[in-house]
Amino acid sequence: MTSTQSASPGAPVLSLHDVGINFRTAAGDLAVTHKVSFEVAAGERVGLVGESGCGKTVTGLAVMRLLPAHQCRVDGRIGFSGTDLTRLREKEMRSIRGRDIAMVFQEPMSALDPVFTVGSQIAEAWRAHHPRGSAREARERAVQALSQVGIPLPARRYDEYPHQLSGGMRQRVMIAMAIICNPRLLIADEPTTALDVTVQAQILDLLRELSERTGMALLFITHDLGVVAETCTRMITMYAGEVVEDAPVDTALIRPRHPYTSGLLRSLPRLSTPGSRFSAIPGRVPTPARMPSGCRFRARCAHAQSGCTAEQSLLPVAASGASPRWARCMRHAELDLPGSVSQAAMPREEGP
Repeated sequence: MTSTQSASPGAPVLSLHDVGINFRTAAGDLAVTHKVSFEVAAGERVGLVGESGCGKTVTGLAVMRLLPAHQCRVDGRIGFSGTDLTRLREKEMRSIRGRDIAMVFQEPMSALDPVFTVGSQIAEAWRAHHPRGSAREARERAVQALSQVGIPLPARRYDEYPHQLSGGMRQRVMIAMAIICNPRLLIADEPTTALDVTVQAQILDLLRELSERTGMALLFITHDLGVVAETCTRMITMYAGEVVEDAPVDTALIRPRHPYTSGLLRSLPRLSTPGSRFSAIPGRVPTPARMPSGCRFRARCAHAQSGCTAEQSLLPVAASGASPRWARCMRHAELDLPGSVSQAAMPREEGP
């Protein structure tokens, strides 16, 4: 697995502090995330990883304020360039959503309207934030966005419908729609899951190039650690609604400091060992209605001790580099957890 080189990030664009997402049910409120805290800096590409049900997508939707207000309560602070998004009125949020913060969803066919041309849908995203712009200018901007994402003959593609494009082309259309207003933050939720590996590589290259060229921050939500290794500069691991590890992607992949991150890495199939048994983490992610106390991973963890029954804090991990690391494990300093490649290739970290 080859990881990207860490970039020099700028000031924080997105900052989550103790974010708790609670859904209202007949049985009472269900907390699907608990004290989620992390930052994404300008020009940084952050991978948010974990199994299904860990709270990745709902966190992205909370940032976009796309969760139903009558069914959901968001506690804590979601800061965007100094503004707490949770305190904005919906009209104020609409001026930010799509212009300053954009999101690319997993399945383009469900996000694109089949009865409108792809160009008109991209142009509408621009006109929503430029009401005084002319139809001609909107078309020119949309054609330019199609060209930016690598779609050939963009002027002709403008007048085509979603069903006339391939899956990879439709996903590029979704990215064009997201970047047409030059957002400062792009949230990509599993944007390559339904694509073949060749098209997936092209989309990943496109997202990385856009971030590097424009300084756009990228929050990449995925279960695919290979995608994170190829695209991101930092990796945040979520489990059962909590951040359990936050580290530069190179060190997270080679020397994880939380047993769950290590378990995810050990679960990756390896072509170099044919005939070997597939490694998997025993058990499953707990549901919000049956969330255990203390360390939420301890029932599936081979390293659990009696102290793990107490609530675990996100602790700083001593590191030799300038980038900080965090792990929600009381034993992070003493455990020597396997990663995705040989640890002999990685210099030992300073400190405990």
